[in-house]
Amino acid sequence: MSFFIPFCCCFSCKKPDDHETEREPLLGSRQTEQNGPASARQTLSVAQNDGCKRRGKLMMRRVGVPDLDQRFLDVAETFNEQQHRFETTVHLLLNLQKRYACAHGGTLALTNILKKIRDEHADADYRISMRLKGYDFSLCVIQTSSEGTKDAEPLPYHLKRAIDEFKDISESAKAIIAKGTTLQELIGWLLRSKDHMDEQVKVAADTFQEQGRLSENLKENMNEVERAKELSMEYRQKAGELFIEAADIAGPHL
Repeated sequence: MSFFIPFCCCFSCKKPDDHETEREPLLGSRQTEQNGPASARQTLSVAQNDGCKRRGKLMMRRVGVPDLDQRFLDVAETFNEQQHRFETTVHLLLNLQKRYACAHGGTLALTNILKKIRDEHADADYRISMRLKGYDFSLCVIQTSSEGTKDAEPLPYHLKRAIDEFKDISESAKAIIAKGTTLQELIGWLLRSKDHMDEQVKVAADTFQEQGRLSENLKENMNEVERAKELSMEYRQKAGELFIEAADIAGPHL
């Protein structure tokens, strides 16, 4: 499974006729502060293939039409949340790969991690498997000697941690897909309404100079919308691949 943690930017807004405030953050820097600079540099394998495609939080500008500004804000918030979930998924997979000495990159991340976990506990009295229930997958650990009794010993710390991380990966992947569905609906409306938005922005401007600036802002926003559409589909596809892999591992035990 190849994942990439994107770089962080911001969604920004300007006051009318104020060039200096046009790029001030509107959504704030909470996500950047939480993830820190290190997370933006972590990859599994896909970063080298990205070329010049810019990744990171959406950067939007005010276009002077309240309804449109809100729609662009909704796109930015939804995309940035989806991206945050994607980064979380990558971070969790990287942690598991590092802890269990898995090779980074390539595909079948869950398969390789599960194999390493089983190998590490091969001498223990555990049956370790993948369980898929509905849209949730989890790491299932059963102490065979105590199966069906209340005498099971506490699991080792790293094994309990792996169970929690598999659960978090599943929840984040599910959120990626859900946010992707919402985002495609929001983006679809904007792409279908482009010509009408051009006219709305021109009417909203008080001066010719402001009209030119707001029209340029709209153009830049639509470029960001196209970028969000492409990256969102990529995130959603990779999250879906995780569920497909989990289902393959779980096999006939579904």
